[in-house]
Amino acid sequence: MTYNIFQDWKANNGNSKGRLVMVFYRLAYFVRHKYFIFYIFFWVVILYKLIIEWIFGIELSLGARIGKNTSLWHGQSLVLNPEVIIGENCILRHCTTIGNNGSNNKSPVIGNNVNIGANVSIIGDILIGDNCVIGAGTVVVKSIPPNSVVVGNPCKIIKTIS
Repeated sequence: MTYNIFQDWKANNGNSKGRLVMVFYRLAYFVRHKYFIFYIFFWVVILYKLIIEWIFGIELSLGARIGKNTSLWHGQSLVLNPEVIIGENCILRHCTTIGNNGSNNKSPVIGNNVNIGANVSIIGDILIGDNCVIGAGTVVVKSIPPNSVVVGNPCKIIKTIS
């Protein structure tokens, strides 16, 4: 997972905050999931919690699985549940919540090349297909087929990308 640091660095070119958040996430994720290393480098996880979660206000759970080339634009108020799975080459914008609906612990699975707008909520045991665009302010509570553009509350497919 740490090899993704270099892809994330490139994906967040010109975005120093996105770079810092993703580098910290990758390092803390690696340390947290390797038990022997965790006992030596536990302080990396503590620094991650202090800087990224408390100072920056971004809750990227170390249980979430995030694919390479993930780009964070304006990383503020971003919340990812521990069960979330995000594919490769995705864009996440500020004020976005991705998690479960409270009735069960199942969270969304997001495909590759998904562009998520600002102030989006993606909630529940759903699948977002590859190559989707989710417009700003959209509330997603049902699965979305690949190559779709969705907007609204509740979300509606307004276009299919060919």
